[in-house]
Amino acid sequence: MQKTLREIARLIDGEIVGDDSVVITGVSGIKEADEGDITFVANPKYFHLVGVTRASAIIAARDLVATYKKPIVRTENPSLAFAKIVASFAPNETSPLKGIHPAAILGKNLSLGKDVAIGPYAVIEDCVCLGDNTVIYAGCFIGHHTRIGSDTLIYSNVSIRERISIGNRVIIHSGSVIGSDGFGFADVKGLHHKIPQIGTVEIGDDVEIGANVAIDRARFDKTVVGRGTKIDNLVQIAHNVIIGENSIIVAQAGVSGSTVLGKGVTLAGQAGLVGHISVGDGAVVAAQGGVTKSIPPNTTVSGYPARPHNIAKKVNACVQNLPKLYETVRALKKKIAELEAKLKKQG
Repeated sequence: MQKTLREIARLIDGEIVGDDSVVITGVSGIKEADEGDITFVANPKYFHLVGVTRASAIIAARDLVATYKKPIVRTENPSLAFAKIVASFAPNETSPLKGIHPAAILGKNLSLGKDVAIGPYAVIEDCVCLGDNTVIYAGCFIGHHTRIGSDTLIYSNVSIRERISIGNRVIIHSGSVIGSDGFGFADVKGLHHKIPQIGTVEIGDDVEIGANVAIDRARFDKTVVGRGTKIDNLVQIAHNVIIGENSIIVAQAGVSGSTVLGKGVTLAGQAGLVGHISVGDGAVVAAQGGVTKSIPPNTTVSGYPARPHNIAKKVNACVQNLPKLYETVRALKKKIAELEAKLKKQG
């Protein structure tokens, strides 16, 4: 497949600086690109590669100031624009699942929408509702009275337990478990007695859940993942957690029970949050941040315990100076001891 740069610019509503007749035959990263490829640059730390990449054209932000010989297509969001270009050059090659495989195990009183697809060895229990065009791949388990909306894609070996609600256009990747029991035990004389978890999980429209994610059901009410939220691989969401719309939860993050995240919250990789706190709209927890108390809206925190990022950087800078500070203190102690000995001798 090939396209002219003019055609590509129309696809992404871009502004061309340079020759718009250049023919593009492929897509690639800025380091790996070769002649005929189009690439993109969004992160400032890669700007220096714009002048040396072998790509035939570059997607960049509108405010990029450059006088390079290569054509540049300026757009509002280079990453999103490049994603559209990749999709146009390399359509999804996954074979679409069609129909209901004879090896699927179906319960009673099912409500199946138009063009639902169910793969082999999937187990759909009684009273499940699947919306139009929803696809359930091989080996999935859908518990009784669960409702899944339209155009939703459940990859193989996902377990969705009983009485769960999942919206439209949701994607759940392999190995994830939705509606597992919350971690609730009562300690009586040194023995841990299980507390029944009788709530549910509600997942909004346009949510994407990565591989091997665990989202626990609530103890009484519901655990909620708001519309448009994206969850990376290996994330743990505990019982009764509320996640607001359009939030980002990155790999290996963990959110303890009954914590509430606002809209547009970002939890970076390996962030950990204690239970029963709130995180305001637009807040960001940096990678490996350990959050022990509530966070106001539009605040960035980092470190452990997590604190405002500018303060955390100062604390970290001080920690880096500890070896030097130790040597200084040791030298001062030695000098003080010498002075004390001299004064004692004089006295």
